[in-house]
Amino acid sequence: MPAHRPRQVVIVIYPGVQSLDLTGPLEVFAAAQRLIEHERPADPGYAITVASAAGEPLRSSSGLTITPDCALAEVGEDLDTLIVAGGAGRSVLREEDAILAWLRERSPSTRRTASVCTGAFLLAGAGLLDGRRASTHWAHAAALQRRYPRVLVEADPIYLRDGPIWTSAGVTAGMDLALAMVEEDVDRDLALMIARHLVLFLRRPGNQSQFSATLMAQQPAREPLREIQRLILEDIAGEHSVEALAARAHMSPRHLARTFRAETGVTPARYVERVRLEAARRRLEESGEPVGAVALACGFGTAETMRRVFLRVLDVGPAEYRRRFHSRTTTRRPK
Repeated sequence: MPAHRPRQVVIVIYPGVQSLDLTGPLEVFAAAQRLIEHERPADPGYAITVASAAGEPLRSSSGLTITPDCALAEVGEDLDTLIVAGGAGRSVLREEDAILAWLRERSPSTRRTASVCTGAFLLAGAGLLDGRRASTHWAHAAALQRRYPRVLVEADPIYLRDGPIWTSAGVTAGMDLALAMVEEDVDRDLALMIARHLVLFLRRPGNQSQFSATLMAQQPAREPLREIQRLILEDIAGEHSVEALAARAHMSPRHLARTFRAETGVTPARYVERVRLEAARRRLEESGEPVGAVALACGFGTAETMRRVFLRVLDVGPAEYRRRFHSRTTTRRPK
């Protein structure tokens, strides 16, 4: 693509689309264009088009009426980025549908193709995910795998990139995906500026779990177990071995471990680890504390212990995580 021509971004929608799957990425690219005009005038920027099969107004799953810019047949040839939104309407689309045929035709000549949430079903229906790793909303991951067994579905990540194909989890994850694209196209600083302008609390790495530590565990039915969760969240660096937690809950360690996992889906040790990991991530993103101090404050004890957990769960060490996601508006202190 000539350097002076903007990157052509097309977002594909259809009746029953999830409106946030459209407007989330749309707002990111629109914000990027505004900032590029003021901060990076030499960058070609973006031209964003919303397209549907016929180009006529349609209703989203929430009842919002959306008027596309054009029909799919009117989309130009110089297509840089193709994004398919998700939504309940995807369930009525079949392999012979015009949208799927258009995706099969246009994706191979496009620099990158992406889906938001259940838009992955359309990419899979067009055969674009065969043999590739893909993510979608956790609630639909099993259905995607059953319907398209040749797709390597991963239910956990916020977004995944496999070659030129990008897929993301539900709703707001589409904004994380779009921010990652802007960072790839322009630079990290611009992506962080967009995140701040859109009041996004943080930019999440693609391999981060779709669940925060406090959400990934269900609320236990038993009050002693709910109290245990509260104690962990209120004193992250405290002594939270199974034995110590069992004593506070007036249970045997074996009984606590069994009931905690049965009611939350995770072991006490894994819950503690994820709570500490989330706390450490936020400190690395928001503060200039030395890595060793973060490890101590978050209950890991040593920087090496925290590093091993980061590598196992996020595939990146604490220092590199900070380099990627730390806000440069925060005053740093030496590590």
